[in-house]
Amino acid sequence: MDHLQSMRVFVKVADLGSFARAASAMDISNAVATRHVADLEGRLGTRLLNRTTRSLSLTESGQVYLERARQILDELEDVEQMVVARNHEPVGTLRIVAPVVFGLHNLAPVLQTYTQRYPKVVPDLTLVDRQVDLVEEGFDVGVVIARQMRSASIVTRRLTTGCMTVCATPAYLEKHGVPTHPEHLMEHPSLSLPSEYWGDERVFTGPDGEVRVRPTNVVVANNTEMLRQFALLGMGIAMLPSYLIGGDTARGKLVRLLPDYRLPQVEINVAYPSRRHLPAKVRTFIDHLVEHFSHSPETALGEQWAAHSGLQPPSESAAPGAAANGARPAAGPSMPAPLPKTRQRATAPTPL
Repeated sequence: MDHLQSMRVFVKVADLGSFARAASAMDISNAVATRHVADLEGRLGTRLLNRTTRSLSLTESGQVYLERARQILDELEDVEQMVVARNHEPVGTLRIVAPVVFGLHNLAPVLQTYTQRYPKVVPDLTLVDRQVDLVEEGFDVGVVIARQMRSASIVTRRLTTGCMTVCATPAYLEKHGVPTHPEHLMEHPSLSLPSEYWGDERVFTGPDGEVRVRPTNVVVANNTEMLRQFALLGMGIAMLPSYLIGGDTARGKLVRLLPDYRLPQVEINVAYPSRRHLPAKVRTFIDHLVEHFSHSPETALGEQWAAHSGLQPPSESAAPGAAANGARPAAGPSMPAPLPKTRQRATAPTPL
């Protein structure tokens, strides 16, 4: 007899406690169900069930066989579903988590085109600036920063890269002077993320190599949009994602500083729980995200900003007083880049 079918019948009999109920559930006769179990016992050379006129019970061997048989049948079903799912249309709710500012500035067009392509998928987007565990909180997909990924149970794919931009208002620079070297930042009030996100040091790379500085914080906030508001009020110098301040620099509200120095680039990834068989809705969304950012990996975010704002980021913005002093202009080419940030574990959207 069919070995796998005999295994299925045995599991069903054990679950329902009756040959008759198992036969009815599987649409076979009671005699056929009995033969399947007898065939298994004959092949194994041991009794799997204790039978009386009133009840059935598992023998010790039957209990061991039942546990392993369940695993085998479940794995077989997984394989079959994986093959079938390749041709299935993605459907259902798709739970996504991302940092607040990154989500606000980048995910709307992604979700628009995805839902147009897969109308039976309903995105459920959560934007948070806190540590998130994808598995424990039931998220299908998360946007994370590469260097914060510390969980072996999470799979990632690269989306894009970017860097932070040092900036301040023209009025602030007019009053306090324009820093032309990273070390000058220690003489200015800093608007910063908490130290657990980026540490206390800022590492720049420029003509004189690597420069490490420890800015003096006057305001600390775990959200870059909040830091942007503080910067616009002239409270100090901020380090913000370029895509976030594109509109402000285009309108002259903020000035990009230290054009000859760069902060480390950051790799932005899409992360998802390590599963043997991804649902079609998850697989297609991951592919869609990667495709969306693949056209221009290091500038895609800036291009999105330009499209949404109706403006073009300036190639250069001179800081007040810079030209008169013979100094190099205080702003450089627009280098758009998002910075979602995570702390630890599966995924952790951060305040970028």
